[in-house]
Amino acid sequence: MSSHESIIREPLITGDNITYAKITEDILVPVENAPNKAWWIGFSLASVGAMLWLVAVSYTFWYGIGSWGLNKTVGWAWDITGFVWWVGIGHAGTLISAVLLLFRQNWRNSINRSAEAMTIFAVICAATYVVSHMGRPWMALYTLPLPNQYVLWVNFNSPLVWDVFAISTYFSVSLVFWYTGLLPDIATIRDRATGLRRKIYSILSFGWNGSVKTWQRFEAVSLVLAGVATPLVLSVHTIVSMDFATSLEPGWHTTIFPPYFVAGAIFSGFAMVQTLMLVTRKVLGFENYITMFHIESMNKIILLTGSIVGVAYLTEFFIAYYSGGEYEQYTFLNRFIGPYWWAGCMMYGCNVLMTQLMWFKAVRTNIALSWGLSIIVNIGMWFERFVIIVVSLHRDFLPSSWAMFYPTWVDVSVFIGSIGVFFTLFLLFLRVLPAVAMAEVKLLLKSSSEQAKKKLLENGHINKEQAEFYKDSLVKFDSVEQSEYSNI
Repeated sequence: MSSHESIIREPLITGDNITYAKITEDILVPVENAPNKAWWIGFSLASVGAMLWLVAVSYTFWYGIGSWGLNKTVGWAWDITGFVWWVGIGHAGTLISAVLLLFRQNWRNSINRSAEAMTIFAVICAATYVVSHMGRPWMALYTLPLPNQYVLWVNFNSPLVWDVFAISTYFSVSLVFWYTGLLPDIATIRDRATGLRRKIYSILSFGWNGSVKTWQRFEAVSLVLAGVATPLVLSVHTIVSMDFATSLEPGWHTTIFPPYFVAGAIFSGFAMVQTLMLVTRKVLGFENYITMFHIESMNKIILLTGSIVGVAYLTEFFIAYYSGGEYEQYTFLNRFIGPYWWAGCMMYGCNVLMTQLMWFKAVRTNIALSWGLSIIVNIGMWFERFVIIVVSLHRDFLPSSWAMFYPTWVDVSVFIGSIGVFFTLFLLFLRVLPAVAMAEVKLLLKSSSEQAKKKLLENGHINKEQAEFYKDSLVKFDSVEQSEYSNI
């Protein structure tokens, strides 16, 4: 390996003879061609899950939430566990799109589109839990602060009401951000389509013409939306955590919950992005655009946030011990010696111990291990929410009111069904819209592709000093050729 190759970062686009036209052809294969066998298998399984969700939710609406395993002591269980889990998964999309855009991290370009779509679908799944948990879902409108004939006004002092504002705002901004980024790609599909498809994509493209002025406005709007969305990444799960932290329940009443929940949300969200991207990469043949550099970068963030979550666990135990409160101390001790000890072990084992394997590069760059660990992380994060909610509630201040929670088939079906709904929506997205942002990937072709780096090194266009100077900004390698931007 030459001194130049050791300094230059790994390429973000691999493969030889990659051109703008080839990028378009490769990424639009699943959109323009009939779905392959793997897609149909996945869609069939996801559709069965979605049907199960429809049956379980309909049963809940008909018989009420008494059909769940809730009791007088454990009033929140799988429903709120699933709600918090889905909201957490929805965090990674906006983080990848907004925060990494503001920090000019080019490796986001290949994965941001699917991550943003994942955000939209995850928040939809979370919202279904809120509506179904109300008991009277047809009254959901009255949770909003709108004038109505019953003169019902919500309690603005309640964090549950703050949830409505935070999550609805987060969903709206994320949806606009996602759709804005889609416009140049939808226009590309429009120009290649015929007949009815062309008319549909023409409407969806909002008259995109690819002019310099259009691109300038596109970049300006993207930056504004990124600036708006970035605080939402922190605020949404902070407010969700206040549902618990503002109570006097042992195990909940702690000030560490807001940053703890935000780190956990990013942790689980990136794990779900990794789960989806590794499968999408293989099935749709996107190996040249979702490279090992992307996979390793994602794993590094999972390792970082997993370590933060581990520190939060230790902090919780220390504060419970240091407080001298016997109820608080017993709550955390109960996680290991109580009847739900197995859930506590799953929580700590999956989220802390397993993720420490990612310190090793051989693990971070192993696709099978990365995919397996991403699933383990999301299993562990579900158990974390279960432990926080159910294990904290089932034994409260009065031993005479202690009770066990046992889920019914309806609880389980609603959760498994919500996963089916999520994957159904995601697979439909892969069929009608590009899973990788073509326009943004094309921006990297002249600067961060494998063939560009080989050409620079072979032709001696850069020396060691220049490579060192530009190592943190690869796009500057071909600043002379950035006029290609207008030809995308």
